[in-house]
Amino acid sequence: MELLLWLWSQLRSCGNNLPALGIALTVLALLLDFLKRRKPWSRYPPGPSSLPFLGTMLQIDFHNPHISFTQLSKKHGDVFSLQNCWSNLIVVNGFKAVKEALIQKSEDFADRPYFPIHEHLGYGENSAGVVLARYGNAWKEQRRFALSTLRNFGMGKKSLEQRVTEEAGFLCSAISSEKGRPFDPHFLINKAVSNVIGSLIYGQRFDYDNKKFQRMLQMFEQALDEEAGFLPQAKEHVGSSFNDNNLRLVTVDLFTGGTETTSTTLRWALLYMLLHPDIQCKVHEEIDKVIGRDRSPQMEDQANMPYTSAVIHEIQRYGDIAPVGLPHMTYRDTELQGFFIPKGMTVITNLSSVLKDETVWEKPHQFYPEHFLDADGQFVKREAFLPFSAGRRVCLGEQLARTELFLFFTSLLQHFTIRLPEGQARPREDGHFATTLAPHPYQIQAVPR
Repeated sequence: MELLLWLWSQLRSCGNNLPALGIALTVLALLLDFLKRRKPWSRYPPGPSSLPFLGTMLQIDFHNPHISFTQLSKKHGDVFSLQNCWSNLIVVNGFKAVKEALIQKSEDFADRPYFPIHEHLGYGENSAGVVLARYGNAWKEQRRFALSTLRNFGMGKKSLEQRVTEEAGFLCSAISSEKGRPFDPHFLINKAVSNVIGSLIYGQRFDYDNKKFQRMLQMFEQALDEEAGFLPQAKEHVGSSFNDNNLRLVTVDLFTGGTETTSTTLRWALLYMLLHPDIQCKVHEEIDKVIGRDRSPQMEDQANMPYTSAVIHEIQRYGDIAPVGLPHMTYRDTELQGFFIPKGMTVITNLSSVLKDETVWEKPHQFYPEHFLDADGQFVKREAFLPFSAGRRVCLGEQLARTELFLFFTSLLQHFTIRLPEGQARPREDGHFATTLAPHPYQIQAVPR
């Protein structure tokens, strides 16, 4: 305080002395920046050096943040701190630390930071649906409602399985119509997966050439505003989280969450089958042995298809669809790996570092389905397999996604051999990051079996 009073007196005495005034203002700005950037907590996680005003922003490649986080963890440890200008945040890396945060201390890390985009869209701070909502009674109410609604509409039941199987048939028919010509599977897969969650929301599926359906998918993919009126207006109940804004946002959460990640995973699946024809051949053999060519795949087949199950899990692990997930926020003061994390701190869980943890996986940087097979070729679960995150904020559509991935993947490989079109260069195996990690555009040739 005495230093600030001294600086203020110097500013007043500078008068018309512009050079002196400039120096005093610079010193004052640097001092204020230092005070904003200093961390008043003991046992706070270490981190890279912070620059005035910018913090540690220059240390992060925002096109590949998960890679930057993993590299920084090798120097600063699995729990380290960053500073985005004057905002502090914590990054958690590796299976052991992420497990402690999301599973062992799930409520401590269950909150979400405020996302200004919702106020921009007219929703306000307390109306954020399920995915981005602050942790509390309203969130619990909306999550229970979303889960019960999905179950009522068939999630986990034979009726939903039949919808997915039916949609897989439409997808295979659309691919057959390409008659072996090279094509990009992106939009066909997106339409098929969207139709599953869409059939729950709207009560019907849409033809792939339906213009309104195509426009709606474009709007979601481009992250445009939600003014589409997906559901009728609902009566708002005073003192309850059931209001118009939350109803719309829950619908958006279900539709986007039920489309983007599963669709992206299936695009990775076809790419990996194209790049690894030996693995594709083994999947073909298991499909022919267990299912054959005359009937559609069923979820009960999964128990008898360990290799195909291992391949699907490895696609999710190696594809790294949601490398950093969505940011968490501490609900109260807590500790993590011996460090103090104050209430209200933004926390990034680097899920990529879990799915590729070198202390857990035998070949973390290779596509290796044997990660999920024992010595006898039987499927094994891996504790570090967390593509859906974990804890209080685990993906509420995990069961639906698992059903879709198995039925769509086995249906496609039951009917087609996926090849690289003649004369085309080998597709890129790295992805591009924009909330999810998606493959770069590529073309395939789907040859009927």
